Amino acid sequence: QVQLLESGGGLVQPGGSLSVSCAASGSILSIDAMGWYRQVPGKERELVARITSAGDTNYADSVKGRFTISRDNAKNMMYLQMNSLKPEDTAVYYCNAKVASYYRPGYRDYWGQGTQVTVSS
Repeated sequence: QVQLLESGGGLVQPGGSLSVSCAASGSILSIDAMGWYRQVPGKERELVARITSAGDTNYADSVKGRFTISRDNAKNMMYLQMNSLKPEDTAVYYCNAKVASYYRPGYRDYWGQGTQVTVSS
């Protein structure tokens, strides 16, 4: 089994900063790409940022220059630093990873349970 656990969400004022983390655990053989997605009620889940195992990144246009994604391969961790936050960044943020486990061949998508980020004064 593989588990992804997000942490670090919360309430922040517009213009503020917040960092969220994702910890992958379980019978992990290898992790390929990882990413952060977000979702608000009534809308589809959208990609926020993605990072490959080699460290290549891509971002949604709406967060470019404000958010930074990173990962620590040795610790199976991924991070999202969010600066200059706007009310429209309010959403549940989900961690996603493509993981190969010891007990299942090939890479499979795993999701965390999500963490709420609220940007409001």
